[in-house]
Amino acid sequence: MTIQLDAIRGCLEGVIPGTLATASADGMPNVAYLSQVQFVDSGHVAMSYQFFNKTRQNILVNPHATLVVTHPATASQYRLTIEYLRTETSGPLFESMKAKLAGIASQTGMTGVFRLLGADVFRVHDIQQVPGESMPMPPPPRNLLSALRNASARVSACADLDGLLSETLACLQQQFGIDHTMILMLDQPGERLYTVASRGYETSGIGSEIPMGQGVIGVAARECVPIRISHMTTEYAYSRAIRESAEGSAWASALEIEIPLPGLAEPRSQLAVPIMAGQGTVGVIYVESLQDLRFTYDDEDALVSLACQLGMSITHLQSVADCADETPAPALSRAAPRPNGKPLPVRHFAGNDSVFLGDDYLIKGVAGSIFWNLLRDYADKGRTEFTNRELRLDSRIRLPDVSDNLEARLLLLGKRLVERDAAMRIEKTGRGRFRLRVDCPISLLQE
Repeated sequence: MTIQLDAIRGCLEGVIPGTLATASADGMPNVAYLSQVQFVDSGHVAMSYQFFNKTRQNILVNPHATLVVTHPATASQYRLTIEYLRTETSGPLFESMKAKLAGIASQTGMTGVFRLLGADVFRVHDIQQVPGESMPMPPPPRNLLSALRNASARVSACADLDGLLSETLACLQQQFGIDHTMILMLDQPGERLYTVASRGYETSGIGSEIPMGQGVIGVAARECVPIRISHMTTEYAYSRAIRESAEGSAWASALEIEIPLPGLAEPRSQLAVPIMAGQGTVGVIYVESLQDLRFTYDDEDALVSLACQLGMSITHLQSVADCADETPAPALSRAAPRPNGKPLPVRHFAGNDSVFLGDDYLIKGVAGSIFWNLLRDYADKGRTEFTNRELRLDSRIRLPDVSDNLEARLLLLGKRLVERDAAMRIEKTGRGRFRLRVDCPISLLQE
């Protein structure tokens, strides 16, 4: 092909419908407008299959077709010679197209009509520009390759997970011009994701959760594929909070144990990119905007590259933290004076390892189990110094897997204690080492 498919991806954003010409087995032509044409790779496109109409009948008996697409900024038109290969009804491509179609349907008032039945995959044999006048391409708002280079340099220099996550979000704002961002980590055994860092929101939402497969974030994590929506859609909105209480306790169920998920009330553009480590997903970078069509294919490419580097850095820093010191922390720290005053009741619910400071919910899950057992060692043995390695070997905590990101759990716990202005802190004392600081008397209550 003299024109490469990835050079005209701007024509495939769904702004201007494509036109598809097919023919029946006896040569009767048919022309139809398309709700969606999606770039798959340098040699393939996919189209939305929504109805069993004449176009569908034709490609099943005669797979050869012609597609015309238009660039929304220049009005340049391109004619693609294509061939139908297959229809996918599940998996990453299908889910990506389903999400985009939901946005297009919401924008055009066709939510009840535009329902994706499948993704029809076509091989592109040739691309020709259609003769005619066009407008010059406007300059891009920023050089994404330069932005990626600068962000990569800053991210690779980070020496700990907290700095890595903070620097990544800073780069998204300063280098890419994205104001609303968050990073979520996958909670083993892979049922949900929890927020570990955010930027641009009134509240951080640290510790908030979203189930796997829910909304843009959950679908991106489940399918291990970027999900990008250019128009507001209610179908792919996500819940602002996950409510869950400890079973068998009337006291716990009466308390509020939710952390609102940060996010814009009505985002016009959304992009969720999985953070990969090897073949698995460890988390998601999520960005959103109040502007329609804010994120393009090029933005998606840049953030996928950044997420790959982030995934490798997270894995490396976790390994370094776990192996930084093979010797256990001292069983007894030099006894510091125990604080005086009325004890603060700290309640733990074994059903979901939720922890409350007084009547205020703090945290749950693996991070809750870690915190509860740190407090037990403090109360029973006077311990304040700990290592990542011994936590990973502690059978009481029941870490789900060696690949589970312990460093992220400790970071989450530390941030929650700061946000709740608790009289307890997690203080890093070196690679793979930390201190539990307790500034008030505590009373541990197992519920």
